[in-house]
Amino acid sequence: MENVTILDHPLIKHKISMLRDKNTGTMFFRILVEEISMLMGYEALRDLPTELVEIETPITSAKVPMISGKKPAVVPILRAGLGMVSGITALIPTAKIGHIGLYRDEVTHEPHEYFCKLPDKINKRLVIVPDPMLATGGSAIQAVTFLKERGCKHIKFMCILAAPEGLKALSEAHPDIEIYVGCVDERLNDDAYIVPGLGDAGDRIFGTK
Repeated sequence: MENVTILDHPLIKHKISMLRDKNTGTMFFRILVEEISMLMGYEALRDLPTELVEIETPITSAKVPMISGKKPAVVPILRAGLGMVSGITALIPTAKIGHIGLYRDEVTHEPHEYFCKLPDKINKRLVIVPDPMLATGGSAIQAVTFLKERGCKHIKFMCILAAPEGLKALSEAHPDIEIYVGCVDERLNDDAYIVPGLGDAGDRIFGTK
């Protein structure tokens, strides 16, 4: 899977291990998701284009590199993806933010769209799609498909945990996007949950059952 980058930084590994612990409470869980997202974003955004801009330092004038082009867009998959937004926007505070709402059928595990709101000129922006968990891959595939249907050509998907089945499915369905993963787990269970995983990321971020 040439379009997949697994981020094996020790800090990411350590913080994911803390996420997994069932005794990690909601507040700390949110903080960890934000911190992991920032660390992952640092790696995923290392190829942002720059241009030389002239400024005045306290000493003299100088041409210095600054991010060029339209501001990136962060489009989380609702609802768990919201937990990753603040970590990414801490790195790029001027990023535009959209939302894609998908729910998974409890029987078929197929994704269904219920909401989509995107920034203007989305087709001219780098689009970062965060979702903490990549299980079957169905929601991620559908979200990327929606973005492509709206003309997006430069898409990066970020997830904290992935099952091998979902990672393979997303990579094969959209070989032209970049996929960044914090950790690849063992497998999916019969209920399409990642094993060993960390449970339901949305429930743990928002404190719901």
